[in-house]
Amino acid sequence: MSSPNRLATALKALLQLGFSQTALYAVYKFGLLSGHYRRVTSAGSGSLDEKPASLNYRPLFDLPAPADLLAVLGQNGRDQLLSQADEIVEGRVRLFGADPVPLQLSFDQPLQHWTAYEKDASLYTSLFTGLADVKFMWEPARFGWAFTLGRAYHLSRDERYAAVFWTFTERFLDANPPNQGPHWVSAQEVALRLMAFAWSLQVFSGSSHSTPARQTRLAQAVAQHAARIPVTLVYARSQNNNHLISEAAGLLMAGLALPDHSQSARWSKLGWKWFNDGLHHQIDAYGEYAQHSSNYQRLMLQLALWVKPMARQHGYFFSRRSSEALAIATHWLFSLLDPLSGCVPNLGANDGAYIFPLSNCPFEDHRPVLQAAARSFMEYQLPGGVWDEMPLWFGLPVSDKYFQTPRYLGDSLYGRDSWGTLRAVKYKNRPSHADQLHFDLWWRGLNIARDAGTYLYNVAPPWDNALTHTAVHNTVSVDGCEQMSRLGRFLYLDWAPAGQKHPIEANADILQRGFAWHAGYRRLGLRHERTVTVFSDEHWEVEDNLLFIKGKRTPRTFRLHWLLPDWDWELDEGADGIELRLKSPYGWLKLQLSADQPGEDFSLVRAGECLHGTTPAAPIAGWVSPTYGQKIPALSCALEVTSQNDVKFSSSFIFPTP
Repeated sequence: MSSPNRLATALKALLQLGFSQTALYAVYKFGLLSGHYRRVTSAGSGSLDEKPASLNYRPLFDLPAPADLLAVLGQNGRDQLLSQADEIVEGRVRLFGADPVPLQLSFDQPLQHWTAYEKDASLYTSLFTGLADVKFMWEPARFGWAFTLGRAYHLSRDERYAAVFWTFTERFLDANPPNQGPHWVSAQEVALRLMAFAWSLQVFSGSSHSTPARQTRLAQAVAQHAARIPVTLVYARSQNNNHLISEAAGLLMAGLALPDHSQSARWSKLGWKWFNDGLHHQIDAYGEYAQHSSNYQRLMLQLALWVKPMARQHGYFFSRRSSEALAIATHWLFSLLDPLSGCVPNLGANDGAYIFPLSNCPFEDHRPVLQAAARSFMEYQLPGGVWDEMPLWFGLPVSDKYFQTPRYLGDSLYGRDSWGTLRAVKYKNRPSHADQLHFDLWWRGLNIARDAGTYLYNVAPPWDNALTHTAVHNTVSVDGCEQMSRLGRFLYLDWAPAGQKHPIEANADILQRGFAWHAGYRRLGLRHERTVTVFSDEHWEVEDNLLFIKGKRTPRTFRLHWLLPDWDWELDEGADGIELRLKSPYGWLKLQLSADQPGEDFSLVRAGECLHGTTPAAPIAGWVSPTYGQKIPALSCALEVTSQNDVKFSSSFIFPTP
């Protein structure tokens, strides 16, 4: 990129991201490059030389009675929990909810100060040969596996679980001294580990393996972790996302848990201030979290569930503004819940975060967090199930107000056995995916038209956060362009404005109809409008109109895309359009596609390989990533036309009758 282009891009970023966030990031970079952060986090600084008397740990949670846990889990649930804990005893953990892998907490070479890794990312690769992504190094060091061991110990009192917790924790502390190595680079990672440490101190306190010396050492580690966070809080403020609220929650917990520490009051004050600031500025009036992601929405709710009970015990109460923000944020995620599977659409960035896994339910099941959030922030609850374990850990009583209907009021559209949601966002914070007018469709607990997810952030092309692109979402792209300008793996500018409404229909055959538009292609002289209709006979119609609104009409290539399950399929191409049949567990469903302009070109791609059509398959096409680091085949079907006229695409989803 030439210097004038760099300058123009920098100016655009400044204007669109805002002066405040850009300036805060510049302050962070100056502190890094000037050596300031290295100086203030050198050995012997901060809390490294605190006296043991200042490290008295204060319990912060009311732990649930084992009998109450067993009543929720049942014998099968208890066996499942202990089986998961036994995997960890054997040295294997499930990263991002995937299959077990060896637990790696140490390195086989000397470590440098954390700032060296922040300035030179290539140093990461020298630590682990064949490491696909730095997140695979960070994830086990978040100590999410400690919650599984702690739950198993609290329920069974099996001392093996306490013993192995201390063994692995001491291994980590020995191998990763304060401010040395990659596990100290991100203050968010430090904060999440701090919270796991503090929780574990309480849960394992009754074990014979929790000797006074061990408890003092772990309390000291909590203090050392807390001391790292304020140093670079300016970075978290510049991001104004999960980094800020995670770090704030960690500071608050450290301050409350170590009341005799010299920095306790400062940590508590900083943590409480910035956590509430995050709630005020990161949740919009509609309840959507700043990162425009269903998984980050869950992460934010988990942090609030974590903070509320420990803060309340020590005189900190959420303001009315914070409480209302959390209530509508719960509403937003609840409106996307599939009642049969417990899943939600995989919208936006999904880095596999599930920071407090206080449930047997799998990663993709959102009912544990939503049950707890509904009780805590809305004083309602879902129907009960094994997901009721998480509310017990947060000390949340059963509510007498139930959501009786699975069709929770929100912007989703509902058929008899199906529902869908149409994405149209008025951005106030930077988007993570170019997914305006993406449509997610669910039927009988199955995700029919789906979001591709994320897969990986930090790898070489073509998989460098590639599933953010417009082309992999269930929407229309034009001339292969993005809806917004992509300036890096994590940055979109020129945010596409959008709007939607749900008109009331007088037609008895129509159950619901939704309409949305976006202007991301205004630079091409185009506007995209989408209408979604669900009919009483359980079929869905999606109509896309690409309208020329200004300038000279030049031929454009319009591409309608749908990402579907990897099922057996049959295809018919006729004069009236395309019919793709998919064999679901409940029978054959149909997707009928057509365009009102000649020259249709249909392609079907699976796992980066073209099954039908002449268009070369992109390597990222035909994949879906259910969680971070995993990708599985899917069917990617696309209908293209080239025209200088307005174009209308029609898509019909027809489900088998019972």
